[in-house]
Amino acid sequence: MSFRQIREHTAFKWLYPGMHIKRWLVLLLFGVCLMGLGIAYVLREAYLQYTLPGIFYYLTLQFFPRWGRGLLFIVLSLSTVGIATWKLNQSLLYAFIRPEREASVAEMIYNKRILGRGPKIVAIGGGTGLSMLLRGLKQYTSNLTAIVTVADDGGSTGRLRQEFGVVAPGDIRQCIAALAEAEPLMSRLFQYRFKEGTGLEGHSFGNLFIVAMSEITGNFETAIHETSRVLNVRGSILPSTLEDVTLSARTHEDELVHGEHNITERGAGIRDLYLNPPSAEAHPDAVRAILDADLVVVGPGSLYTSVMPNLLVEGIRKALFATAATRVFVCNVATQHGETDGFTVTNHVEALERHAGRGLVHAVIANNNIASNLPQHSAPVAVNGASGCFNHIQLIEADVVAEQNRYRHDPDKLAATILRLYDGREALWTSLGRLPTEAPVLVSR
Repeated sequence: MSFRQIREHTAFKWLYPGMHIKRWLVLLLFGVCLMGLGIAYVLREAYLQYTLPGIFYYLTLQFFPRWGRGLLFIVLSLSTVGIATWKLNQSLLYAFIRPEREASVAEMIYNKRILGRGPKIVAIGGGTGLSMLLRGLKQYTSNLTAIVTVADDGGSTGRLRQEFGVVAPGDIRQCIAALAEAEPLMSRLFQYRFKEGTGLEGHSFGNLFIVAMSEITGNFETAIHETSRVLNVRGSILPSTLEDVTLSARTHEDELVHGEHNITERGAGIRDLYLNPPSAEAHPDAVRAILDADLVVVGPGSLYTSVMPNLLVEGIRKALFATAATRVFVCNVATQHGETDGFTVTNHVEALERHAGRGLVHAVIANNNIASNLPQHSAPVAVNGASGCFNHIQLIEADVVAEQNRYRHDPDKLAATILRLYDGREALWTSLGRLPTEAPVLVSR
C-alpha cells in the first residue's frame, strides 16, 4: 500500500497492530481477576472459621442471590478499571496533549508510529519554495532532511552575516518554521519580523534566535540542532556547507556580479554561476542523507539563488550522482524577474544540467494548470515542447499551483504528486530504460 493511501486511513487502524495495546490490557485484567480470586478464597475461609457479627449479613449482601452478587461485583470491577485506566492515561499524556492543543491522542501516535515508517526524502533548495515543499511532505513522512543554501546575503540575514560572521540563517529559519510541531504561536513568533526599533528593524526574531543560540552553544551546527529540538521539528535541517560562501554570476553581457542579493537586483540574464570559495566542503551529514535517501527532490525555488548554490557544492553534487535514490526536479510555476525571465521548463532543466551535469535528475514535475493574474514582470513557465527535449528525463505534468497564490506551488498538491511519483518509481525506471544505480557518471566542471 502506498504512503498516500496510508495517510488516508484512520490512525487507530494502523496503530493497534504495531503497539499491542489490547494484549497488555487483557493481561492487566487477568492480573486483577487473579487478585480478586485470591481475596475471595481468603474471605471464604474467614467466613467458615469465624463467627461474624450480624452486621456482616448486610455488608456482604447476603439478602441477594449469589449470582446477583457476582454480577454486581463484576460490573463494579469493570467500571472501576475503566475509569482508572482512562484517568491514568490522561495524567501520563498531559505533558504531550494539553487541553489547549488541537492534536488528538490518535494524531500524536499516528505521527510517531506511522510517519516514522515513511520514505527517506531529501529536499534541496532554499527560500519560500523549500519551506512550502516541506509543509506538504511532512504529512506523509517524518524521515525528512532539508539541505538548505547558505549563500543568502540580503536583508536581515546579510546584516547578521556581516556583524556576527555566522552562516546565513534566513532560509534555515523558514525550514524550521515549516517543520515545527510546536505551538502555532511559537511558530508565528519565530517568523516575526521587527518593523521598527534601532538595530532591530527588518530583523526576523527567528534569525536572532538562531544567532543567539549559536553564541550560547559555540557553533552554528549545534544551534540548528538545539533550535529544532526546542520547536519539536519533524525531520532534519542541514546547511549544504558550513563555510562562509559567496555566490557570483557572469551575465550574458560578460559582467561579473558578486552576492546573491546583487545578482537578483542586477536583473541581467545569467550565463554562469560560481561559488566562492569553489572548494567549499559539503556538510558530511547532508552527503550521508543523500546517499541513504529513497527520494531526492531538487527545488522548487529561485533557480539561481536558492537551488543552484547547493548543487555548486562539489560534495553535494557528487552525492547526487552516487545515490541510488530517485531524483526529481520541481520546476517553478512562474518565472522570476531578474533570474529566469522568459524561461520555459526546457530552459530550467538546461540551466540545471549546465551547472551540475547531465543526468542529475530522473524526472521533472511541471505545472500544467497555467497561472493567470501573476505579478508584474512574471509569466507562467511554459511546458510546451518540453516533453520531447529530454529523452533521459521523464516529464510529469500535474496541477501543482496554489489557487490563492498563482505565483507559488500548493504544498498539498505538490506533495501528493511527488508521492505518486515515488509509488510508481518502477514505471519510471521502465520508461527510462535503466536502473537508478546506472545513472550517468558525474562530469568535471
